Amino acid sequence: MGDAFQMWLDELAAAAEVDLGAQNEIRDQALAQSRDLIRLCSNAIRAGHRDAWDEAETLLAEAERVGQAMQTLLAPYPELVYAGYTQDALKELVEARVTLALISNRAMPEVSASGIPLNTYLNGVCEAASELRRRCLDMLRHEKLEEAERLLAAMDAAYEVLMSFSYPDVITRGLRHRVDQLRGVLERTRGDLTNNAQMVRLLKALGAVGPGDALTLDEAELSPGV
Repeated sequence: MGDAFQMWLDELAAAAEVDLGAQNEIRDQALAQSRDLIRLCSNAIRAGHRDAWDEAETLLAEAERVGQAMQTLLAPYPELVYAGYTQDALKELVEARVTLALISNRAMPEVSASGIPLNTYLNGVCEAASELRRRCLDMLRHEKLEEAERLLAAMDAAYEVLMSFSYPDVITRGLRHRVDQLRGVLERTRGDLTNNAQMVRLLKALGAVGPGDALTLDEAELSPGV
Protein backbone atom coordinates (compact mmCIF):
# COMPACT_ATOMS: atom_id res chain seq x y z
CA MET A 1 0.00 0.00 0.00
CA GLY A 2 2.79 2.36 0.95
CA ASP A 3 4.71 1.95 -2.33
CA ALA A 4 1.52 2.20 -4.40
CA PHE A 5 0.48 5.36 -2.62
CA GLN A 6 3.92 6.87 -3.09
CA MET A 7 3.79 6.11 -6.82
CA TRP A 8 0.35 7.68 -6.98
CA LEU A 9 1.62 10.80 -5.18
CA ASP A 10 4.60 11.04 -7.51
CA GLU A 11 2.32 10.79 -10.53
CA LEU A 12 0.01 13.47 -9.09
CA ALA A 13 2.92 15.76 -8.26
CA ALA A 14 4.41 15.43 -11.75
CA ALA A 15 1.09 16.23 -13.43
CA ALA A 16 0.44 19.15 -11.07
CA GLU A 17 3.92 20.55 -11.64
CA VAL A 18 3.36 20.64 -15.37
CA ASP A 19 -0.13 22.16 -15.07
CA LEU A 20 0.69 24.74 -12.40
CA GLY A 21 3.94 25.68 -14.08
CA ALA A 22 2.07 26.34 -17.32
CA GLN A 23 -0.55 28.41 -15.50
CA ASN A 24 2.13 30.44 -13.77
CA GLU A 25 3.83 31.18 -17.08
CA ILE A 26 0.50 32.20 -18.62
CA ARG A 27 -0.24 34.38 -15.58
CA ASP A 28 3.08 36.21 -15.96
CA GLN A 29 2.37 36.87 -19.63
CA ALA A 30 -1.16 38.06 -18.85
CA LEU A 31 0.11 40.42 -16.14
CA ALA A 32 2.49 42.02 -18.62
CA GLN A 33 -0.28 42.31 -21.20
CA SER A 34 -2.68 43.81 -18.66
CA ARG A 35 -0.15 46.51 -17.78
CA ASP A 36 0.38 47.29 -21.46
CA LEU A 37 -3.37 47.40 -22.01
CA ILE A 38 -3.98 49.84 -19.16
CA ARG A 39 -1.16 52.10 -20.38
CA LEU A 40 -2.43 52.11 -23.97
CA CYS A 41 -5.99 52.85 -22.90
CA SER A 42 -4.94 55.70 -20.64
CA ASN A 43 -2.83 57.26 -23.39
CA ALA A 44 -5.64 56.85 -25.93
CA ILE A 45 -8.07 58.71 -23.68
CA ARG A 46 -5.56 61.51 -23.09
CA ALA A 47 -5.00 61.82 -26.83
CA GLY A 48 -8.76 62.05 -27.35
CA HIS A 49 -9.04 64.86 -24.83
CA ARG A 50 -6.37 66.72 -26.81
CA ASP A 51 -8.33 66.07 -30.03
CA ALA A 52 -5.30 64.17 -31.36
CA TRP A 53 -7.59 61.67 -33.06
CA ASP A 54 -5.04 59.90 -35.27
CA GLU A 55 -2.95 59.17 -32.19
CA ALA A 56 -6.00 58.15 -30.16
CA GLU A 57 -7.21 55.73 -32.82
CA THR A 58 -3.75 54.20 -33.22
CA LEU A 59 -3.42 53.68 -29.48
CA LEU A 60 -6.92 52.26 -29.19
CA ALA A 61 -6.29 49.85 -32.07
CA GLU A 62 -3.14 48.63 -30.33
CA ALA A 63 -5.07 48.30 -27.07
CA GLU A 64 -7.71 46.23 -28.88
CA ARG A 65 -4.97 43.95 -30.23
CA VAL A 66 -3.40 43.48 -26.80
CA GLY A 67 -6.80 42.91 -25.17
CA GLN A 68 -7.74 40.26 -27.73
CA ALA A 69 -4.36 38.55 -27.34
CA MET A 70 -4.78 38.46 -23.57
CA GLN A 71 -8.29 37.00 -23.82
CA THR A 72 -7.08 34.35 -26.27
CA LEU A 73 -4.12 33.50 -24.05
CA LEU A 74 -6.32 33.06 -20.98
CA ALA A 75 -9.23 31.25 -22.63
CA PRO A 76 -8.10 27.78 -21.44
CA TYR A 77 -7.74 29.06 -17.86
CA PRO A 78 -11.07 30.44 -16.54
CA GLU A 79 -9.61 31.07 -13.11
CA LEU A 80 -7.14 33.50 -14.69
CA VAL A 81 -9.75 35.04 -16.98
CA TYR A 82 -11.63 36.26 -13.91
CA ALA A 83 -8.59 37.31 -11.92
CA GLY A 84 -8.75 40.89 -10.72
CA TYR A 85 -5.90 42.23 -12.85
CA THR A 86 -7.40 40.70 -16.00
CA GLN A 87 -10.84 42.22 -15.54
CA ASP A 88 -9.38 45.56 -14.43
CA ALA A 89 -7.45 45.79 -17.70
CA LEU A 90 -10.51 44.85 -19.76
CA LYS A 91 -12.51 47.45 -17.83
CA GLU A 92 -9.96 50.06 -18.92
CA LEU A 93 -10.41 48.93 -22.51
CA VAL A 94 -14.17 49.44 -22.26
CA GLU A 95 -13.60 52.85 -20.69
CA ALA A 96 -11.33 53.89 -23.56
CA ARG A 97 -13.73 52.62 -26.22
CA VAL A 98 -16.76 54.33 -24.72
CA THR A 99 -15.02 57.58 -23.76
CA LEU A 100 -13.55 58.11 -27.21
CA ALA A 101 -16.85 57.26 -28.89
CA LEU A 102 -18.74 59.74 -26.72
CA ILE A 103 -16.36 62.68 -26.90
CA SER A 104 -16.01 62.28 -30.68
CA ASN A 105 -19.78 61.77 -31.02
CA ARG A 106 -19.26 58.59 -33.03
CA ALA A 107 -21.04 55.21 -33.04
CA MET A 108 -20.80 53.23 -29.82
CA PRO A 109 -18.86 49.94 -29.81
CA GLU A 110 -20.76 46.67 -30.18
CA VAL A 111 -21.13 45.05 -26.78
CA SER A 112 -21.79 41.54 -28.05
CA ALA A 113 -18.59 41.46 -30.11
CA SER A 114 -16.27 42.33 -27.23
CA GLY A 115 -16.14 39.01 -25.41
CA ILE A 116 -15.83 40.99 -22.17
CA PRO A 117 -18.02 39.89 -19.22
CA LEU A 118 -20.98 42.22 -18.85
CA ASN A 119 -20.27 43.10 -15.22
CA THR A 120 -16.81 44.28 -16.28
CA TYR A 121 -18.37 46.12 -19.22
CA LEU A 122 -20.79 47.99 -16.95
CA ASN A 123 -17.93 49.09 -14.70
CA GLY A 124 -16.04 50.35 -17.74
CA VAL A 125 -19.05 52.35 -18.90
CA CYS A 126 -19.35 53.86 -15.42
CA GLU A 127 -15.75 55.02 -15.46
CA ALA A 128 -16.17 56.39 -18.98
CA ALA A 129 -19.13 58.46 -17.79
CA SER A 130 -17.00 59.90 -14.99
CA GLU A 131 -14.21 60.63 -17.48
CA LEU A 132 -16.58 62.88 -19.42
CA ARG A 133 -16.36 65.51 -16.67
CA ARG A 134 -12.91 66.49 -17.91
CA ARG A 135 -14.23 66.93 -21.44
CA CYS A 136 -17.20 68.96 -20.21
CA LEU A 137 -14.89 71.38 -18.42
CA ASP A 138 -12.69 71.64 -21.50
CA MET A 139 -15.75 72.51 -23.57
CA LEU A 140 -16.74 75.21 -21.08
CA ARG A 141 -13.28 76.74 -21.30
CA HIS A 142 -13.66 76.86 -25.08
CA GLU A 143 -17.15 78.37 -24.72
CA LYS A 144 -18.84 75.31 -26.25
CA LEU A 145 -21.75 75.07 -23.84
CA GLU A 146 -23.93 73.04 -26.22
CA GLU A 147 -21.28 70.34 -26.51
CA ALA A 148 -20.77 70.32 -22.74
CA GLU A 149 -24.51 69.85 -22.29
CA ARG A 150 -24.49 66.93 -24.74
CA LEU A 151 -21.81 65.21 -22.71
CA LEU A 152 -23.60 65.96 -19.45
CA ALA A 153 -26.72 64.32 -20.90
CA ALA A 154 -24.62 61.24 -21.71
CA MET A 155 -23.32 61.13 -18.14
CA ASP A 156 -26.86 61.45 -16.83
CA ALA A 157 -28.15 58.68 -19.10
CA ALA A 158 -25.34 56.33 -18.03
CA TYR A 159 -26.04 57.02 -14.36
CA GLU A 160 -29.77 56.35 -14.74
CA VAL A 161 -29.11 52.95 -16.30
CA LEU A 162 -26.22 51.89 -14.07
CA MET A 163 -27.98 52.73 -10.82
CA SER A 164 -30.72 50.22 -11.69
CA PHE A 165 -28.37 47.28 -11.04
CA SER A 166 -28.75 46.42 -7.37
CA TYR A 167 -27.03 43.03 -7.34
CA PRO A 168 -24.38 42.11 -4.76
CA ASP A 169 -20.84 43.36 -5.34
CA VAL A 170 -19.58 39.81 -5.85
CA ILE A 171 -21.72 39.71 -8.99
CA THR A 172 -21.26 43.30 -10.23
CA ARG A 173 -17.57 43.59 -9.28
CA GLY A 174 -18.11 46.70 -7.17
CA LEU A 175 -20.40 48.54 -9.58
CA ARG A 176 -22.50 50.15 -6.84
CA HIS A 177 -19.48 51.93 -5.37
CA ARG A 178 -18.48 53.26 -8.79
CA VAL A 179 -22.03 54.43 -9.47
CA ASP A 180 -22.03 56.30 -6.17
CA GLN A 181 -18.81 58.01 -7.23
CA LEU A 182 -20.34 58.81 -10.61
CA ARG A 183 -23.28 60.48 -8.91
CA GLY A 184 -20.92 62.89 -7.17
CA VAL A 185 -19.03 63.61 -10.39
CA LEU A 186 -22.32 64.13 -12.23
CA GLU A 187 -23.68 66.61 -9.70
CA ARG A 188 -20.45 68.61 -9.62
CA THR A 189 -20.44 68.77 -13.41
CA ARG A 190 -24.09 69.78 -13.52
CA GLY A 191 -23.31 72.55 -11.03
CA ASP A 192 -20.39 73.77 -13.13
CA LEU A 193 -22.53 73.92 -16.26
CA THR A 194 -25.35 75.67 -14.43
CA ASN A 195 -23.01 78.30 -12.99
CA ASN A 196 -21.43 78.81 -16.39
CA ALA A 197 -24.82 79.28 -18.08
CA GLN A 198 -25.86 81.78 -15.41
CA MET A 199 -22.62 83.71 -15.84
CA VAL A 200 -23.08 83.83 -19.61
CA ARG A 201 -26.58 85.23 -19.17
CA LEU A 202 -25.30 87.81 -16.70
CA LEU A 203 -22.51 88.94 -19.02
CA LYS A 204 -24.93 89.19 -21.91
CA ALA A 205 -27.27 91.28 -19.77
CA LEU A 206 -24.44 93.54 -18.66
CA GLY A 207 -23.30 93.95 -22.24
CA ALA A 208 -26.76 95.13 -23.23
CA VAL A 209 -26.69 97.99 -20.70
CA GLY A 210 -25.42 101.32 -21.94
CA PRO A 211 -23.70 104.05 -19.87
CA GLY A 212 -26.13 105.60 -17.42
CA ASP A 213 -28.83 102.95 -18.02
CA ALA A 214 -30.41 101.18 -15.08
CA LEU A 215 -29.70 97.42 -14.98
CA THR A 216 -32.75 95.25 -14.41
CA LEU A 217 -32.46 91.47 -14.47
CA ASP A 218 -35.17 88.92 -14.02
CA GLU A 219 -34.45 87.33 -10.65
CA ALA A 220 -35.22 83.95 -12.15
CA GLU A 221 -32.17 84.32 -14.39
CA LEU A 222 -29.71 84.29 -11.52
CA SER A 223 -29.25 82.12 -8.47
CA PRO A 224 -28.82 83.91 -5.11
CA GLY A 225 -25.14 83.02 -5.08
CA VAL A 226 -24.33 84.80 -8.35
